[in-house]
Amino acid sequence: MVDLFIDRVLLKNNKEHDELNTEREIVMGLQNRILMLFFASAACDGCQQFALRLSDFFKQLTDEFYVDRSAQLVLLYISLDDSEEKQESFLKELPKKCLFLAYEDPYRRELEAMFNVEELPTVVVLRPDCSILAANAVEEILGLGLHCYRNWQEAAELIDRNFMMSEDFEGKSMRSFSDLYRRLKYKVEDEKKKKKKGRGWGEGGEAEVDGEEEGGGRGGRSW
Repeated sequence: MVDLFIDRVLLKNNKEHDELNTEREIVMGLQNRILMLFFASAACDGCQQFALRLSDFFKQLTDEFYVDRSAQLVLLYISLDDSEEKQESFLKELPKKCLFLAYEDPYRRELEAMFNVEELPTVVVLRPDCSILAANAVEEILGLGLHCYRNWQEAAELIDRNFMMSEDFEGKSMRSFSDLYRRLKYKVEDEKKKKKKGRGWGEGGEAEVDGEEEGGGRGGRSW
């Protein structure tokens, strides 16, 4: 995923909007991590509601209040807002550790086209090699909660498995009896994606064109 942003400027969602603007900073921030690209807009009611769930999901995986060590997970907000003021307003609903692209950066729209975003909210989950792990993980996050990160983690085969939930993993192996199922599930999904037409990027990754997804038009979800 580093290749997607190596020549870009990523901003931190803090008061100063600190920049990650050098190759070293981008690599340090993104390498060997699962990346969630959160496409949303302040004008979308469904996005507003889902942002609360997503923020809680991300905090429980990365905040030291909940975990001994932060998950290898990055949240990047891709704003599809129609004004910078609306983008700034929406960012207040997202965690401080979240990254985002500046409103004036046209790369926001390029990513929207690259990943065939057709509805909001959309959370595209990427492996470290930029290949798609989930074309839209919104329902997965809502339905499985923290368990879906464990699925992504094993399917992505991250190098340093340093994630541990204090109450869930003490004295337990990181691999579960469902590990084989998870690997087969994402492997099958990958094979399906390779058969579909779309524009590829990175090594082994292809953009998914999902014409069968419900709610084909852009808009909010029912919660």
